[in-house]
Amino acid sequence: MARQKPETTPARRQFLAGAIAASAATAITPPAAQAADAAKPAAKPPSALPPSARTAAAETATPRELARVKGLPGSDFMVDVIKTLDIKYMPTNCASSFRAIHESLINYGKNTMPEYISCMHEESAIGMAHGYFKITGKPLLSLCHGTVGLQHATMAVYNAWCDRVPLIVMGGNDLDAATRPPGVPTFHAAQDINAIVRDYTKWDDQPVTLQHFAQSFVRAYKIAMTPPYGPVAISLDAGLQQEPAKDHGPKLYIPKYSPGTPPQGDSGAVKEAARLLANAQNPVIVADRAARTSAGIGLLVQLAELLQARVIDQNGRMNFPKTHYLSGQAGVVANADVILGLELSDFWNVVNAFTDNGENGGIGENASRIKPGTKLISINSSELLTKSNYQDFQRFQEVDISMAADAEATLPALIEAVKSALPNSAKAAIAKRGEAAKRAYADAATRTREAAAIGWNASPISTARLAMETFAQIKGLDWSLVNGNLSGWALRLWPMEKHYHYIGGSGGYGQGYGPQAAVGAAMANRDLGRFSVSFQGD
Repeated sequence: MARQKPETTPARRQFLAGAIAASAATAITPPAAQAADAAKPAAKPPSALPPSARTAAAETATPRELARVKGLPGSDFMVDVIKTLDIKYMPTNCASSFRAIHESLINYGKNTMPEYISCMHEESAIGMAHGYFKITGKPLLSLCHGTVGLQHATMAVYNAWCDRVPLIVMGGNDLDAATRPPGVPTFHAAQDINAIVRDYTKWDDQPVTLQHFAQSFVRAYKIAMTPPYGPVAISLDAGLQQEPAKDHGPKLYIPKYSPGTPPQGDSGAVKEAARLLANAQNPVIVADRAARTSAGIGLLVQLAELLQARVIDQNGRMNFPKTHYLSGQAGVVANADVILGLELSDFWNVVNAFTDNGENGGIGENASRIKPGTKLISINSSELLTKSNYQDFQRFQEVDISMAADAEATLPALIEAVKSALPNSAKAAIAKRGEAAKRAYADAATRTREAAAIGWNASPISTARLAMETFAQIKGLDWSLVNGNLSGWALRLWPMEKHYHYIGGSGGYGQGYGPQAAVGAAMANRDLGRFSVSFQGD
């Protein structure tokens, strides 16, 4: 990749240090007023600290300029690497440990691809990247400041891990104890800052040279974007950012990114699953995060219609149109003889009921939701991602066929295998099953409307009415529900059909997801000309 020419303006490496020295008030004050102000005694600088000359200097003086390395800094090369991967935004809370690459992104990189989005908190920044991906299918990059910045980000990173969302976190870190400043910078440094998030990231690295950084960043992007998706982390040494690129040799290069192919189910397992589904009297499909793209919705519709199988969408993603007559509710598993689970985070809870604080001395009680002999099929890429500490993999469920594979990537082969396995004698039974599903869907829609009408004129307004009054205002727009669902009423009453109509929840059920994920998703929708809706609860 051809290198860009560095800026020759003396502003390089001064924008963080000197920006606050320029006074907006001076720029707009007439000269006569400036002279009058100069004659007045200097106002005492406000401070929460005891007044002293040192305090006044710290609050009013121009900060010391950062030293500018001779030649091209390593951070310029890092920006070249980042720009090869089509990352549009970089939501980040400013900090000193990555000030060099921050400056390079703004001045050398022209603040485009990625564009720096200033955030007030690391959790907000990561949450924005979380919501953005679920609209666009593209990850964002966020910088965090050493130990404290990465600790602020942890809740949002964990949500992304549980929700199978890829994002790239780079943590600034002063590694060299012999050269880093004493005091605060050392409090914020660590031998291994990635240890803070290692249990809930897919991969991490700590580059020690610029070529190492180029390889690590491209590898990180590829790993994050190969299903099962997940966050990745890179520790970014402050010294490495500021070292002259020439010190790292004349042959620096940027590796080419080649997308990884999603893992597909074994052909033998696919054929056996198809045989069970084709011969089932009452097959049911349950999907959680099955549709990675809009094409995934179409594939699931195709399979469901082929079998006339009811589909339960657990809403981790928008998997199946709510307006389709095969869209079912959780209770349909009771009569199933074959259940196909697609990217389920909790298959055990699909087929088992759990009563907490029951009559058995407060100990949880289990009961089966399904008939004896029901066959269970699982296609789940998360089996390739499981770690041992955090228990997001849920309780263990025995299944008859288990494919550690991406559901969307496996559906085309499964659809063809089902077509081959369906006997001609089954056509009448399948058609009859479809007619029964249409009647059940119509009955459920009537019951939903009747339930929504209860308390319609109540004050405060009911959540069902709030859902419908809101939809009445947006129904003519290309809309997207980016957060909240009003206790499920929006999911039950709105005609959700497209992959961006609903993007699911936080994944880890951690506090603080909603507002920032809504902003990130809305930012993506804005670029695509869509209108975003968020119902923010407590």
